[in-house]
Amino acid sequence: MADIVDAETRSRMMSGIRGKNTKPEMTVRRALHAMGYRYRLHARELPGKPDIVFRRRRLAIFVHGCFWHRHTDPSCNLARMPKSRIEFWEPKLEGNRARDEANVAALKAMGWKVLIVWECQIKNLEPLKNLLQHFIHTADDSGKHSP
Repeated sequence: MADIVDAETRSRMMSGIRGKNTKPEMTVRRALHAMGYRYRLHARELPGKPDIVFRRRRLAIFVHGCFWHRHTDPSCNLARMPKSRIEFWEPKLEGNRARDEANVAALKAMGWKVLIVWECQIKNLEPLKNLLQHFIHTADDSGKHSP
């Protein structure tokens, strides 16, 4: 199946896709800030450069786009596989997923707790805030992550 737009248009569209400060990431950051939490961004020294980091608590949060990171939840309709150029997209997206798994495993091996917030989870702010609150307080309750 051929692309529905010309190469120049597709290139312009793809160049607009950002890796940092995405709308889903900004929504999570705003929610955390409104809840009174302060954090660091894009820790380059950590595997995968987590989007949000609580260093003292050793907590890392990744905000993943459902399409780019292969969200496997069957109820998520944002993670569909493109119908064209499957030979390009399938290994690309699977590579992203495998890299994400390796980064999470490396962080856990270093003693970090990791939360992945999926793009589809940011639609409803209350459940998102509950998820974030639970993640942070569970870490605090474990004893070794206290403030």
